Amino acid sequence: MQIKIFTTGGTIDKTYFDKNSDYHVGEPQAGGILDKSNVVFDYTVHSIFKKDSLDIDDEDRQLIRETIASDSATHIIITHGTDSMVKTAEALEGIADKTIVLTGSMSPAPFRDSDAVFNVGGSVIAVQLLPAGVYIVINGKVFDPKHAKKNVAMKRYEVI
Repeated sequence: MQIKIFTTGGTIDKTYFDKNSDYHVGEPQAGGILDKSNVVFDYTVHSIFKKDSLDIDDEDRQLIRETIASDSATHIIITHGTDSMVKTAEALEGIADKTIVLTGSMSPAPFRDSDAVFNVGGSVIAVQLLPAGVYIVINGKVFDPKHAKKNVAMKRYEVI
């Protein structure tokens, strides 16, 4: 089984410049995470764009949808910023015959204590086991996007 990873930016790909948290969305981190993890499955990484999720608009979500719907892959992971991940997941509903998992992190992948590696790993397992549909995998849990929200204060997702 081949897994296709689409990246859109978000905190997982951020690079910080100074103590004032000036950042930019850098190169996709998912491929490097998987390379370092010595995985034994085939995957490819494709960047759709590099944006903070607060800057993703409906046109961007349409581009994500069209990209995913037209791709031949059936097992898809999308790395995405956590602030608007639910909106993007909702925009992907109804794409048939694909298992689509969105994930991200609360801190950049290069940070020592980042949750990025854990979340990408969980997404890899989830995309292989879940039936077709759209899911959010973060904080050690699989979420139905219709019943998920980010708790900013606790830095985690929760069921609503």
